[in-house]
Amino acid sequence: MRKVWVLSGAAVGLGVSFVMLLVIGVYVIAGNLANSVGQGSVGLAKGSVPAAYQALVQRWGNLCPAINPALLAAQLYQESGWNPKVVSPADARGIAQFIPSTWASHGVDGDGDGDRDIWDPNDAIPSAASYDCELARYVKSVPGDTTNNMLAAYNAGADRVIRAGGVPGITETQNYVKRIRSLEKSFAAPVGRLSPTQQAAGAIAFAQKKLGTLYLWGGDGTPEDGGRFDCSGLTKAAYESVGITLPRVANDQYNAGPHPTRDQLLPGDLVFFSDDLTNSRAIRHVGIYVGGGYMIDAPRTGAVIRFDPIDTPDYFGATRVTEDGAKALPTRV
Repeated sequence: MRKVWVLSGAAVGLGVSFVMLLVIGVYVIAGNLANSVGQGSVGLAKGSVPAAYQALVQRWGNLCPAINPALLAAQLYQESGWNPKVVSPADARGIAQFIPSTWASHGVDGDGDGDRDIWDPNDAIPSAASYDCELARYVKSVPGDTTNNMLAAYNAGADRVIRAGGVPGITETQNYVKRIRSLEKSFAAPVGRLSPTQQAAGAIAFAQKKLGTLYLWGGDGTPEDGGRFDCSGLTKAAYESVGITLPRVANDQYNAGPHPTRDQLLPGDLVFFSDDLTNSRAIRHVGIYVGGGYMIDAPRTGAVIRFDPIDTPDYFGATRVTEDGAKALPTRV
């Protein structure tokens, strides 16, 4: 469990008042930023891609104009959750989830060691990028956004995209394109200001009502849990109260939206903590930022839901939760 400072006695009362003033002030400012949304970047958000694969994704994600590292990362996360050994019910294999017949035609020797290994991320990640670019060339004359058409071709086949004159009217394909483009924003390093989350105030209000509640490992706040929460159970319930469904585990919640830098934090952002500051899959704690360098969190067994500082050595980063970002997360990861 993370080590935190404890606020007590009169300090708590003063802290609550101070933090609430900051929350109000920040939301006044945030209202003026609603139309200043970051445009994304070919850079990757801090720790969003496991360190073992970051250089591969950054390099091969720039293979052609139709893709970028954040888009490639979104596909890989959607397909495998960064698991290089996973096998799907359809016999799709490895980190890029190639079916063997597709691999036979499109797999490449990415690391130049003389073989094409479907299980080796050093081959599979370059092959995923290469296949994306090949599909983009097939549909380059189709009207509309080339990247969206490429993703549709990946899901439904290039012939259907060509016949439809764009993303075909297939619900599964349209949802696939939307999910990947939403996840792309979660993996991209932020550029400029990010739009505030409209539901953030409601999530904070929910968490405030739980101040003083005892921690319970695995707690979701249900009657069976005695209304108690652990850290990610609290954040999940807070956003569920305003209509946004988050994954249960903290390291999956990290991908539920774009990632503001420390100086861009707004109340309602989720803040994360880890012993490995290079890998979001190693995140082990999460809280809800309320302003002034403080969060509401459920810290550990024996403690209660409380205000804690975020500026500790294990601070990993933050996520501005969005409805589209949360919906895009793969449920099986």
